[in-house]
Amino acid sequence: MTVRIVLAAGGTGGHLFPAEALARILVARGAEPVLVTDPRTSGFATDLPGLAVHRLPLQPMRGGVVGRIRGGLGLCAGTLAARGLLRRLAPDAIVGFGGYPSVPTVFAGRNLGRPILLHEQNAVLGKANRMLAGRATRIATSFPTLRLLDPGLASKVVETGNPVRPAIAALNRQPYAPPAAGGPIEILVMGGSQGAAVFATRLPEALARLPDALRVRLRLTQQARADDVEPVRAAYARMGIPAVVERFFADVPDRLARAHLVVSRSGASTVAEIAAAGRPSLLVPYPHAADDHQTDNAGHLVRAGAAWLAPEGTVDAAGLAALLAGVLDDPARLAAAAAAARGLGRPDAADRLADAVLALVAIPPAMERAA
Repeated sequence: MTVRIVLAAGGTGGHLFPAEALARILVARGAEPVLVTDPRTSGFATDLPGLAVHRLPLQPMRGGVVGRIRGGLGLCAGTLAARGLLRRLAPDAIVGFGGYPSVPTVFAGRNLGRPILLHEQNAVLGKANRMLAGRATRIATSFPTLRLLDPGLASKVVETGNPVRPAIAALNRQPYAPPAAGGPIEILVMGGSQGAAVFATRLPEALARLPDALRVRLRLTQQARADDVEPVRAAYARMGIPAVVERFFADVPDRLARAHLVVSRSGASTVAEIAAAGRPSLLVPYPHAADDHQTDNAGHLVRAGAAWLAPEGTVDAAGLAALLAGVLDDPARLAAAAAAARGLGRPDAADRLADAVLALVAIPPAMERAA
């Protein structure tokens, strides 16, 4: 009988991408993944034949007291709907990827006796996963340490890493070539899915402060918000820096492969991709991220010598310029950081996660699959 695995994920791409990566591996291994998500999710694994997708009636708990009440009622309704759905599907195991869309499915699955694996993408256990951790059979982590995890649950933890796109995982096998003396220096700036204002203002100001001999070597590729694209292009044009500035890049793996340095936020997927690709980075954590998890994510690379940290609230344009000058004009330093990043990378994270999930199937099920 085919092993059936329910994947509970929704909301942001940070939760959905690991679910999609796992689904592809499970299909390749002959298992049957089923996605349970919320109504907002679209375009998930559109080229993955045979993947069933079920959407539960869910609302986030936000917007003050009224919003939380609505969200709480939606959670109850979603849990009831998930319970009925799981009775019909009778999965062998359930994987939750965090975020509120995963909560009702994991709640219902545990009540029905299904083994549960939670995957945490960040270095800090998220709110939804904290709520569910006590019910989990296993907790798969992307980092060696996980802040806000109850120490009593440590025996449940298995480190798998955070899955990255195959094209980026392939970069782990390609050596890093630091910039040649006096040659071009390729910088890739990624501001997250919505861009980041700090990269549209402070970064150009910092580059303008660099010595002329260093600045003329720069080649920029930068993701920016729609309102920032033209101003950023103009700023670099005034400095004579060749720059490609767009809202979105479809060829990130190619641009990452060419990058001598990545300047970025430190979301879970971004950090995983930088490490898997083996690229040195300067990380500017988003200061308002829940539980300051982006600083924890960045710290994992910084402590290993793979990255440099530039906190948005404490490093001004002059400080950023000094940091960049010390890094960009030192090929050996860049190469050492690239090697450290590659050592942290988990290009096989999707396979490791699939191993952990399928290991749960050996646990005797508590309910029979519906005919």
